[in-house]
Amino acid sequence: MGKAFDSIKQGLREAIAHQRGKSKGVKIYEPSEIDVQASRKRIGLTQEEFAAKFGISLGTLRQWERGDRKPHGPALVLLRVIENNDRAVLRALA
Repeated sequence: MGKAFDSIKQGLREAIAHQRGKSKGVKIYEPSEIDVQASRKRIGLTQEEFAAKFGISLGTLRQWERGDRKPHGPALVLLRVIENNDRAVLRALA
């Protein structure tokens, strides 16, 4: 049927094997957790300032800091960059 079909078929076989507990050859990416509150405090911003500067909903920021929710996707990437080089992010946003 072609290379694309074979690739999809192989991917489905791997997914089924993983679901059944066979993880040989399966790569799983699980990003490490981030302490949003510690990052915010290290920068020296209030919740309101941090949320406003980085375009995050204040309610969402509070939920992250309380542990009710965890950041994911692009928000997690932004927070990781802030954690590693907040000055560069602040310069880029200025």
